[in-house]
Amino acid sequence: MERCLIPDIYFDPRYGKTCELIEAGEARTFEYVSEQGKIIHSFIQRPIDTKIGGETWFDLVTPYGYGGPLILSCTGDRETLVREFEAAFVAYCQEHRVVSEFIRFHPLAENALDFQGVYDVSYSRHTVATNLRDYEDPFMAEFSKSCRKGVRRAQAQGIGYEVVERPASLDGFIPIYYETMARNQAEAFYYFGKPYFDRCLELFRDNIMLVNALYEGKVIASELYFVWHPYIHSHLSGTLDAYLDMSPDYVIMYGIMEWGKAHGYHFIHTGGGTSSDPEDPLYLFKKKFGKNTDFDFYTGKRIWNQEIYDTLCTQIGRNETGFFPAYRRR
Repeated sequence: MERCLIPDIYFDPRYGKTCELIEAGEARTFEYVSEQGKIIHSFIQRPIDTKIGGETWFDLVTPYGYGGPLILSCTGDRETLVREFEAAFVAYCQEHRVVSEFIRFHPLAENALDFQGVYDVSYSRHTVATNLRDYEDPFMAEFSKSCRKGVRRAQAQGIGYEVVERPASLDGFIPIYYETMARNQAEAFYYFGKPYFDRCLELFRDNIMLVNALYEGKVIASELYFVWHPYIHSHLSGTLDAYLDMSPDYVIMYGIMEWGKAHGYHFIHTGGGTSSDPEDPLYLFKKKFGKNTDFDFYTGKRIWNQEIYDTLCTQIGRNETGFFPAYRRR
C-alpha cells in the first residue's frame, strides 16, 4: 500500500492493530482496485458470542476513533467506483459470515459523502478543531476570551509545558489518565491497558506526542496526541485531581497550538462531546479552543445479512432498541 496516499493515521491499516486489544476482534483491511480507482477500508472484525447454525458469525466496527472506507484514487467515475466497491464488499461479507457493520466516518476526510448510497449514513454531531492554517495568530482568533484569560492565569500560577516528541515510554502518562477516568466514572472500556499503549509506541512512535503541564517540576496533566501532517488529533488526556482548579489543560492546549503552528500543521482536532446535544458540556469546553471551526461527524450502519441479524436479535431478546447492532445491547 502506498503510504504516501494515506491522508491520516486513522486510515493506516496498522492503526487497527493497536485497537485489536480494546475492540476484542481482528484488524483487517479490504482493498478494492479497478480501472475506476482504489478504495481501502480498515475495520475490526469481531466474533459474535451467539452461534447460529453451529457457526460463529462476525460484525465490523471502526477502530477506536474515526475511519470508514476511503477513496485513495479515482481515475474514472467516482459513483461507479463506489458501486463496484459495494458489490465486492457484499461478496466479502458473505464469504466471512459478516452480519452487520457500524462506521464512525472521519470528519476531516469527509468520506461519509462518498458512501451514502452504501450505508445508512446519519449526522451525529459537530466536532471541534483549532484552525492553525488560516489564522496568523490562532491564540487570538480561535481561543475564546475566557480561554485566553485561563491560559494567562494558569501561567501566572507557575504552570508551564513541555512537548515530548517520539516518547520513549508512556508509563508516566498512564496513571494520570487512569486517575481522570476514575474521577469521571468512565466505563471499563476506556481503561486501555498497558499493552495498548505499548503497541501504539511500537507501531507509531514517530506519530505520537505528549504535551505535559508542569508545576514546580512535576507533571500534573498530560495529553497524548497523534500527529500526521497536516492533522494533530487529541487522543487521550488526564489531569491529577489535586491540580484541577489550576486548569493545566488550558496550558496544554496553548502548548500544542504553539508547536503545531510553528511546524506547519493545519488543524488540531479535539473531537466532539459525549452526546449530540449542542449544549453538551464537553463540546462547549472544546469550543473555547476552536470557536470558529467545526466539522460534521457522521456514522454509518449496514446490515449485511438480515436473516442472521433478525435471528440473533430474537434469540438474545434485543429487537426493540435504538442501539446498533441491537444484539450487542447489554
